[in-house]
Amino acid sequence: MASASLRWCFTLLMVLVIFQGVCVVFYYMPDTHSSRDAMTEALQKLHCAKLRRKFSVIKPAKSLKLQKFTQELSDFMSCPHKSNNTERELNRIRLQFCCNATGSFILTKRNTAANQSIQYETSTTKTYKMNEELHSMLPEDIPWSGRRLGRCAVVGSGGILKNSSCGREIDNADFVIRFNLATVNDSDVGLKTDLITINPSQLRYKEDLEKNPDPLVERVSVYGNSSIIIPAFAYTFCTSLSIKALKVLQPIRPQQPVVFFSPSYLRSLDRFWKGRGLREVRLSTGFMLISTALELCEDVHVYGFWPFDSDLQGEPIPYHYYDQLSPSRSMHKMPEEFVRLLQLHSQGALTLHLQPCSSPGADPENHL
Repeated sequence: MASASLRWCFTLLMVLVIFQGVCVVFYYMPDTHSSRDAMTEALQKLHCAKLRRKFSVIKPAKSLKLQKFTQELSDFMSCPHKSNNTERELNRIRLQFCCNATGSFILTKRNTAANQSIQYETSTTKTYKMNEELHSMLPEDIPWSGRRLGRCAVVGSGGILKNSSCGREIDNADFVIRFNLATVNDSDVGLKTDLITINPSQLRYKEDLEKNPDPLVERVSVYGNSSIIIPAFAYTFCTSLSIKALKVLQPIRPQQPVVFFSPSYLRSLDRFWKGRGLREVRLSTGFMLISTALELCEDVHVYGFWPFDSDLQGEPIPYHYYDQLSPSRSMHKMPEEFVRLLQLHSQGALTLHLQPCSSPGADPENHL
């Protein structure tokens, strides 16, 4: 009888223990999930920090294994972007000290004298004498002198912008820079333009530009009242074409200023980046103006700068978002420029956009 009572008590005790254990499991289940979520978040932060450190170190672009590189970069672009005000200011100070876009970005009456000899950007011996007529057509001063430009969108022509839905986001910037009369649209690249470049080779029309200015006038009118900037003194062949464009457009579209890059400013930029290991025949105009934006703007957002023929998901893309032309690799080293942009993004000095924009009007800080 006593043995049966003991067995019954033991069984009851085991039931109570099991019941208590079940209660404990149910009681701690929410905390367990929270712990797992916290652990996952911590691991993700560590992974992002590791990738940020990795991409902040410059490696030669030719050493990259593209498939692995794009996979890691895709992971990194899914991490929250961290802007760094200290890095922004350091880059601004470095560029201002070396190159001074604030005072010498373009040729003006203030920084250029009549009859002054202008040394060409790419030559140590060839010069152009600034005559009175051309000097009178220069702007009095740099239009943006004396103020920061707020949030700037520098919009390249890379095929990565095709079907990106970034148009609204780009148009929300305070100042928008575009290149080489690239086409605009409201869906992928936006419509707003404050500064547009023209490559002098685009000014070689079959008919004399002065006798028939209509094709050029029609092309530039797409960009509203944006300033037009031309590298008139990069090479000698650029000069006459650029001056013709200035003479044609100034009386017809006075609301759309035509300005010339200062060759001394571009030579300073060339020395600045060569001193940081970027060696190429000539910097791309896109890279030049990103450098300018780093000095003049509060917050720089870069779109459409992607030098590879497939996107982050490995899908093939065209070189330009607006045509199927192949790149000319003889002049610029776009991949080498890109790894430096990626370094600046990793350091928080600018924001590099490589993914489709999440939704129209989305906050650009949130979709990376």
